[in-house]
Amino acid sequence: MTPRTTGTAAPAEPLLLGVRHHGPGSARAVLAALESARPPAVLVEGPPEGDALLPLAAHGRMRPPVALLAHAADEPGRAAFWPLAGFSPEWVAIRWALSHGVPVRFMDLPAAHSLALTGQRADGPEEDRGIDPIGVLAGAAGYDDPERWWEDVVEHRAPDGGGTGDPRAPFAALAEAMTALREAYGDGGGHPQDAVREACMRLRLRAARKEFGDGVAVVCGAWHVPALRARTTVAADRALLKGMPRIKVELTWVPWTHRRLARHSGYGAGIESPGWYAHVFGSPDRPVERWMTKVAGLLRDADRPVSSAHVIEAVRLAGTLAALRGRPAVGLTEATDAVGAVMCDGSDVPLALVRDRLVVGEVLGEVPETAPAVPLQRDLDRQQRTLRLRPEPERRELDLDLRKDTDAARSRLLHRLRLLGVHWGRPAAGRGSTGTFRESWRLRWEPELFVRTAEAGVWGTTVLGAATARTESDAVSAPSLAAVTALAEQCLLAGLPDALPVVMRALADRAALDADVGHLADALPALARSLRYGDVRSTGGAALAEVAVGLAERVCVGLPPACTGLDADAAAEAHLRVDAVQTAIGLLADARGADGLSGRWSGVLRTLSTRDTVAGVIRGRATRLLLDDGLLAGSEAARLMGLVLTPGTPPADAAAWIEGFAGGAAGGGLLLVHDERLLALVDAWLTDIPAGTFDDVLPLLRRTFSAYEPGVRRTLGELVRRGPDPGGATGEVAPAAPGFGEGLDAERADAVVPVVRLLLGLDTPAGRAGGG
Repeated sequence: MTPRTTGTAAPAEPLLLGVRHHGPGSARAVLAALESARPPAVLVEGPPEGDALLPLAAHGRMRPPVALLAHAADEPGRAAFWPLAGFSPEWVAIRWALSHGVPVRFMDLPAAHSLALTGQRADGPEEDRGIDPIGVLAGAAGYDDPERWWEDVVEHRAPDGGGTGDPRAPFAALAEAMTALREAYGDGGGHPQDAVREACMRLRLRAARKEFGDGVAVVCGAWHVPALRARTTVAADRALLKGMPRIKVELTWVPWTHRRLARHSGYGAGIESPGWYAHVFGSPDRPVERWMTKVAGLLRDADRPVSSAHVIEAVRLAGTLAALRGRPAVGLTEATDAVGAVMCDGSDVPLALVRDRLVVGEVLGEVPETAPAVPLQRDLDRQQRTLRLRPEPERRELDLDLRKDTDAARSRLLHRLRLLGVHWGRPAAGRGSTGTFRESWRLRWEPELFVRTAEAGVWGTTVLGAATARTESDAVSAPSLAAVTALAEQCLLAGLPDALPVVMRALADRAALDADVGHLADALPALARSLRYGDVRSTGGAALAEVAVGLAERVCVGLPPACTGLDADAAAEAHLRVDAVQTAIGLLADARGADGLSGRWSGVLRTLSTRDTVAGVIRGRATRLLLDDGLLAGSEAARLMGLVLTPGTPPADAAAWIEGFAGGAAGGGLLLVHDERLLALVDAWLTDIPAGTFDDVLPLLRRTFSAYEPGVRRTLGELVRRGPDPGGATGEVAPAAPGFGEGLDAERADAVVPVVRLLLGLDTPAGRAGGG
């Protein structure tokens, strides 16, 4: 590069610093070059609309990784990110300029054009061209790994060439290499926007030189350096931009994550080791020793025995590997190999933990509150602070007790965000109580959620208002009755009282017009759950009761005819509907106007259990539900099973009946264990199946019995091997508790008495004194 001159000498050329985005070596080299040249202004690759946001980079609360977010003002879902890490050369240049009072500007294609050209995409301008410049250069140097070549020639070298050379020399060499590549492969390199982007860059560079004088520094992708050196006219560059589409855009800073940097998107991201790069860039000295210490701490936290001797040996091994491989310094490959051999004993399991937590890392940046944001994002930020629910990049479990005000408010916020399409949290299976006052969530904040929040801002300026408006709109346009009932349930979960009347009107209209019993049965469970949730959350669901009970009445009338003459697939769907309605009827038992509903449903089950035209899986399930509710004696259940398991019934139909009666994880195996009479019927039927049809029945049987717990299957096998119990029940006895066999084994019952007395405290001195 030519230094700046005075007098009549030729004007100094701009300082073109071609870099690889997100490289710590490039960042150090850029910093050294800027300190040496002290340019009057700095231009950085990025959308010019972001110039007004650059001063925020010096804010004390701005902590990388961060990203510039640009989105269409009228269509927030059309957005693009420009991510920057602490080790990104662009970020280093911006911070240097701000700290030295030097003007700094962006110099790329405006986001107004790039978003209009690319449509809806969630990333910034990718270095996605027909060739990989780094890969070509690495191949020419004899390397089979572009990452390793780049580390050797750039990342692992001193920024000034060893302390004696010109810090700008590496950039001149890299620019020469890129010029040769462009001569061989063409200026565009396969990327259709390169020509217009580089025209914009040249125009911005000319404007900066005119405003700030000669010697302006430019930090951009190395591929673009030859284009910025090219001799073109202003008219030619403007001609390339003439007629380009343009839309109105809005920009802001948003937090980013190291894990998101590791994906192939924006600014040539897709770096495999952002955590390692951040460590290398941020370590003042002895980076390998510091890295091994971090790894040792992580493995110790995972209960692996890692000592100081392990750290010392890993450092030595990494250095030895680098020397044997002819590398100028220890790279990530050598460090990882040393960790795997010394600290992980060759196991890939702890090594995967190191890669996930340290090599990639879970670091979430921070943006000051003064950064522009849509009103909805502001309201969300306020609620996150109030509820002490900080967004984090790591996946974590959150258990809520809805009886507590704070937890109930957290639940409402997460449900409202789900209605808006901002899936920060997803419901998860609880680890503790499964009562209705408990909720479990799996939380993880992704940068894309800022876009989803901006997109949801069209519905309102607050989370409550936006969720209410979105719910009302969805209720009117819902494609099915089940969708409306699901929306009613979500409305109560989210605590949206203003939206509930609209949802209820849509629900009543859909229910009155829909004559499909399947649709009604699909819609009923969500309504029943809504009533229960309304009671727990004190949101008031009385308006749902009338609709829910009316829906249940229509299901009771229409379900038996709807279950007649079905094929196997339709019967399987109807089987699931019967189970769902059974649960819903139980939840509606105490609802207003539900008097006699349980009795009517029992009549439906009796009809289904005895009608020959109903599919076997449904008849078996109806029989089982009646038995579980204590509405059918064990002897009657055995009689119905015996009628089905006769030689006159096709084996496939009989197997389907068995699947409905004893299949699934609803205790069917235990029922057979405790009622040997039913087990004997099944065993006898199985042994009488003709050999020619057994293969056809086997898949159904396997599906039925494979759902049992291993202990239940083992007990059933032992009972079958032992044969019928000669002391089993031989006559009619009074029905026992629902779901259990008839009769009482007095000896086994007496064995429990001492334990029960001990639990009740009846065998203590006080208990005996009380006459227990």
